[in-house]
Amino acid sequence: MSQTIVIDPVTRIEGHAKISIFLDDNGQVEDARFHVVEFRGFEKFCEGRPLWEMAGITARICGICPISHLMASAKAGDQILAVEISPAAEKLRRLMNLGQIVQSHALSFFHLSAPDFLLGFDSDPAKRNVFGLIAADPDVARAGIRLRQFGQHVIRLLGAKSIHPAWAVPGGVRSPLSEEGRAWIRERLPESKATAQAALGIFKKTLDTYGAEAQVFGNFPSLFMSLVGENGEWEHYGGLLRFGDSAGNIIADNIEHEDYASYVAEAVEP
Repeated sequence: MSQTIVIDPVTRIEGHAKISIFLDDNGQVEDARFHVVEFRGFEKFCEGRPLWEMAGITARICGICPISHLMASAKAGDQILAVEISPAAEKLRRLMNLGQIVQSHALSFFHLSAPDFLLGFDSDPAKRNVFGLIAADPDVARAGIRLRQFGQHVIRLLGAKSIHPAWAVPGGVRSPLSEEGRAWIRERLPESKATAQAALGIFKKTLDTYGAEAQVFGNFPSLFMSLVGENGEWEHYGGLLRFGDSAGNIIADNIEHEDYASYVAEAVEP
């Protein structure tokens, strides 16, 4: 007799989701679905709204990565107005975006992934979470919390709040970074850098320990898209689009962002 196993809610995820696993009459997995249950209506919210409201609306698409949506909105506004923002404004936008990258990666690694890496895939599922990590290795857990705090506070220093700041606007930004804020960032940078390097060391050890699992778990042929600079360097705010395959081959390069729709298909699922 066929059976459906539903995991709802999924824990250790940025957002809300559930998983449905469909078993056949022999109890073997026939299909599996990952359901993203986030609200899909922001494009409708934006229709007919003033340009200046877009930053405040689109940032609320996500509470973990609001800055990505904020910057996309602000840059779209720049293009609509045909303005080139000042070098100082671009540096400040990049700084806020880096703050988000730090806090988001700290959340992903220390809160969502580290319980598996450090406690082991075979450890008690009831304890294989951030609270179990705090009990087993409080120093690592504390370092992860402080690293995320650093990224969040960088965002707050610029945008007055760490979640959903409507700070980047078409034509630039609403306010500069204060001297006190700059001093705080410089003071905390060494500790945050050391924590990031320690996390990298933990991850490298994990690859040695779970090499066999890494070859198959969540590993499937796929295409990848990234932002790159003029010389192929890492980018996170501007640059050009690059597409690659699972073997590391570049299959399309130096693509302007306006042309993304020629390479990426979009469809609405029921």
